[in-house]
Amino acid sequence: MTTLLDLLRRRIAVDGPLTVAQYMAEALGHPRHGYYITRDPLGAAGDFTTAPEISQVFGELVGLWCADQWQRMGAPDPALLVELGPGRGTLMQDALRAIGRAAPGFRKALRLHLVETSPTLRAAQAARLAAADPVWLDRLADLPDGPVLVVANEFFDALPIRQWQRGAGGWHERLVGWDEAAGTLRWELSAQTDPGLALIPDAVRGAPEGSIAEACPAGLSHAAMLGRRLAQQGGAALIVDYGPARSAAGDSFQAMRHHAFADPLAAPGEADLTAHVDFQALALAAVQAGAAAHGPVPQGAFLEALGLRARAAQLKQASPARAAEIDAAIERLAGPDGMGMLFKALALTARQPGAPAGFP
Repeated sequence: MTTLLDLLRRRIAVDGPLTVAQYMAEALGHPRHGYYITRDPLGAAGDFTTAPEISQVFGELVGLWCADQWQRMGAPDPALLVELGPGRGTLMQDALRAIGRAAPGFRKALRLHLVETSPTLRAAQAARLAAADPVWLDRLADLPDGPVLVVANEFFDALPIRQWQRGAGGWHERLVGWDEAAGTLRWELSAQTDPGLALIPDAVRGAPEGSIAEACPAGLSHAAMLGRRLAQQGGAALIVDYGPARSAAGDSFQAMRHHAFADPLAAPGEADLTAHVDFQALALAAVQAGAAAHGPVPQGAFLEALGLRARAAQLKQASPARAAEIDAAIERLAGPDGMGMLFKALALTARQPGAPAGFP
């Protein structure tokens, strides 16, 4: 039995079954045993790979998107450039390189802030981004005042969700309990129907019996916070993640370990836990807080609109021996069988004329 599993067993014995959100929060963020606290989860030696690790073009295009948006904002100096969940710092390293070449004024004006809780990943970010003099924050709420450009790539999918299952009499919250005989965690349902239906998206509440509904309170809180911030102080946020464009019923809670799907209850703290992002719910939360929402659009279409193929051609011309590798990476980022359709891009902005680059 892992240390975290034993801690969860004892907590359930004292307090009763955990919500999925409580379980995710402990498995991913426990201060001593949480998945993101104890390791670098990325790359071949980790459990998953993100778009910035696949090709430098992804981060470069994101950087140019931020530079274009900075100019649309009136080129404020200073301006905060913020990344939520920056991983190893790869995306921001590529973004800053592109910004320095294409928009030196923005490179001089930006003040880099990274929202990161993992000591391991902070160390990796420091090694890559030292020249940008980054400031690390534990929470989005800790950002100083000023116009802001926020990037969140595969950040919202790791925020804790709650789940409900539709029964004959209504929605019951899905819980994580303990099976004493088997010595394992198990799924349970709350005995009472849940009165907190406000979290379940309107489009899902009428789903048939047996359906699973999901909501991410932390994600909605972050979107509302961004919406208020953008409306009051100006700026934009780019959210890239995976999930449906519209709210829908379904169980998307999953675990990844060694680049393969795993049982999300089997080894807490040893696997990455994620769920699909409800882009419609995020956009609504931000709009209700005063921002404008654009998209979501498929990641492939977004990157193509920003010049994905042209940049890939430049890289192949500079390194002909890597042409096949570059083509494969581009197809993985933008192709329908890769990340091109499942992943979406959503932009939040202060209310402004016209849509940001990459959004119709």
